[in-house]
Order: sequence, then C-alpha cells, then structure tokens
Amino acid sequence: MPKTISVPTRCTLCPRRCGADRAAGRTGFCGAGATLKAARAALHHWEEPCISGTRGSGTVFFSGCNLRCVFCQNHEISRSKLGKTVSVERLADIFLELQDKGVHNINLVTPTHYTDAIVAALQRAKLRIPVAWNSSGYDSVESLKKLEGLVRIYMPDFKYMDSQLAKRYSAAPDYPETAKAAIREMFRQT
Repeated sequence: MPKTISVPTRCTLCPRRCGADRAAGRTGFCGAGATLKAARAALHHWEEPCISGTRGSGTVFFSGCNLRCVFCQNHEISRSKLGKTVSVERLADIFLELQDKGVHNINLVTPTHYTDAIVAALQRAKLRIPVAWNSSGYDSVESLKKLEGLVRIYMPDFKYMDSQLAKRYSAAPDYPETAKAAIREMFRQT
C-alpha cells in the first residue's frame, strides 16, 4: 500500500478552500482524499504540437477536479473514482520513467488538488526536462507560488470571463477573477 501523502489538515489548495479534512479521509469538492490518485501516466502525442513535439509529452492525468464543467472531456477521470493510488515516491519514479522514454516534458493534467504531493515528487525526481502545469486556470496564487522554479510551462485552459456562465457551467462563479490572478502569477514565474 502506498504511503499516505502529507496533506493539509483542512484543505486550501484550490480556490474553493473547502476545508475538507483530507488527512482524515474526507474528500473535498475535487473528490481527492489523503492519497494521490493518477488515472493515467503515459507518452502522449495529442497535446498541442509545441508541447508534444516529435517524441511526445510525458503526461500524467490526475483523478478528480476542482471544477464541475458540464462539457468536461475527461469526466471519467475528473468525476469518478477512476485511477490508482500512488505514493510521492512512485510519482517521482513515474516522472523519471517518462523522462527516460525521451519525452519533451512532463505534462501534469488537472494537478491543482495534489499540489503539495506534486511539489514533493518533483523535488525528489530532479528532472532534466521542463514540467508543464496543465490546469483549468482555477488555481490559487498561494498554491502556484509553491511551484516556482519547478514548473516552466503553464497551460491554463481559461474558460470564462463571465461569472454567471462560470457558475452555470462549472459551479465556480469566482472563476474569472480567480483565473486571471492565477494567470498573472503563472506569467510572473515564467
């Protein structure tokens, strides 16, 4: 059984700051508990061409999500229990295994709710290739600051300028201002 990751007692990793006691096994809005779950880790050739390049991107799809987009293309991963529990150590090994396959980068998809575990895995792996943070843009500035120096590419999938649309289609009325602040921080870092 993989070791339980260190998670905040009351989760504040994403902008929802739902306060779920993940260490006690409770799940937050994102569906994440005390353990890191990844649904897929593999060579990926179908990302934007500048990310996939000729050898592909080493993509890790994380289970769960802090949004509830009605149009989600990965709803089997974002809303179900799909995925395997992995330790921080195993995640670092996955990053290194993907790097050894010659990928252009490590591409972290829907990573926000696992920020602390990902930071620990990246620090452990000491990668020689860039890391891409592939999120909805619904990230907290505080969590993004933890990634400074570890992530070189940010790929926020900006969704809404209108809070009513964000509320209706993703259950996040604060999305526009939150994502704009997150993108400013991403830009500052890179």
